[in-house]
This record gives sequence, C-alpha cells and structure tokens, in this order.
Amino acid sequence: MSYKGYFKPRNPSKYMGDPTTIIYRSSWELKLMRYLDSHSDVIKWASEEFSIPYVSPIDGKVHRYFPDFLVKKRNIKKTIETVVIEVKPKIQTTAPTVQKKANKRYLREVYTWGINSAKWAAAKRYCDHREWKFVIMTENELGIKF
Repeated sequence: MSYKGYFKPRNPSKYMGDPTTIIYRSSWELKLMRYLDSHSDVIKWASEEFSIPYVSPIDGKVHRYFPDFLVKKRNIKKTIETVVIEVKPKIQTTAPTVQKKANKRYLREVYTWGINSAKWAAAKRYCDHREWKFVIMTENELGIKF
C-alpha cells in the first residue's frame, strides 16, 4: 500500500472542503480518514483545510501550520465538540535525549522537535480560545478512539 495518495470518501457530504482533493501522507492518516468518513459520531471533518500561525524557534518568523484534521463530532455525552488532530510518530512527540556529541540525526531530531513544539503550542492556544480540543495521535492511539 502506498504511504501517500488521494482519499475518496464514501460520505463526501461529511467532508468540509473539496472531497476530490483529500490527500493522505501516511498509512496512519489514511486509517484515520477511513474512520472519520465512516463513524456515525463524526458529523464533519477536514484534512489540512485551515492554518494556524506560529512563530518558528529556528528563524523567529511567523509561519503557517496546517493541522492534519479538523473534526466536528458527538462526544460520549452526545454534545457536539470540535477536535483538531495532528498525526505523528510517537518518537516525534517528545524532546530528543540530550547527547554530548551531536550528529546529523540528533540535530535533525532537535530541529523537528523545536518546530513541532512551536506548532503544537500555537494550536493549543488557538483551540483553547475557541473551546476546541487539540489532540496528537500516534501509532498508539490509532486504534481509533478520541
């Protein structure tokens, strides 16, 4: 199976945006798309359809962060909530262990962690302001319940 491609929803009316241009960038995103498209508690969903501004710790400039998913769903209490979801490998969700001697891999991990941390802090503020939830899903959560 390809790790990148176009997703064709079975329920295009649930998609917020153009349902003919939905792109998945990993098998985990594809799995989540299938879940969102088919689950009865999901009212609407979108993939990379909006951006959140954040300041990069690398260059100090404002950039745009496009979260993987925006979901409107019924929760356990049957009230409607909005959830912003980022799909990432578990290893990218924690700061890298400090190393005495930096190599290219470590520097790349520090760079990735710095960017991701800035994006997620901005997303958390953005969601808190709107009374939405911000969730990072890893391979551990893609069972799938949120």
